[in-house]
Amino acid sequence: MKVTVGDFISVKVAEVGFTDESGMEGLVWLRSDEGKTFAMRAFSGESAMHMQRFSNGDRSSIPSVFNIIEELAEKEGIHLRGVEVYPSGDVLRADLQFLGKGKDVLLGGYRASDAIALALFYDAPIMLHRSLLESEQEEDPRSE
Repeated sequence: MKVTVGDFISVKVAEVGFTDESGMEGLVWLRSDEGKTFAMRAFSGESAMHMQRFSNGDRSSIPSVFNIIEELAEKEGIHLRGVEVYPSGDVLRADLQFLGKGKDVLLGGYRASDAIALALFYDAPIMLHRSLLESEQEEDPRSE
């Protein structure tokens, strides 16, 4: 699938939670400015926990991989410009766009849940492929 900038819509994390009482599986609701929503699930409860904390401004305890990304970004003089979440077969993937010092770095094909958590950590924009919002809108009772 060829993807263009117009294929993506800016979304915010509306809610983060778990699909089960034990907190093993995460759930995140993404909402556009127009009120369209998309529910993403089937990712680790640990990722959901980080999303919740980052959404609330708590960046005191972060996964070590985030420290690695932060150190590399600082050394290279780049920052996370945003993430784009899109369907790839039966799963969701995301591209991470870094910008800085006259260079752009695009990292593609990462787990969407990790990219969303990273965007929340850095307060970076989250872009969702338009087709995901369009397919979900009719089924989602929370969208109004």
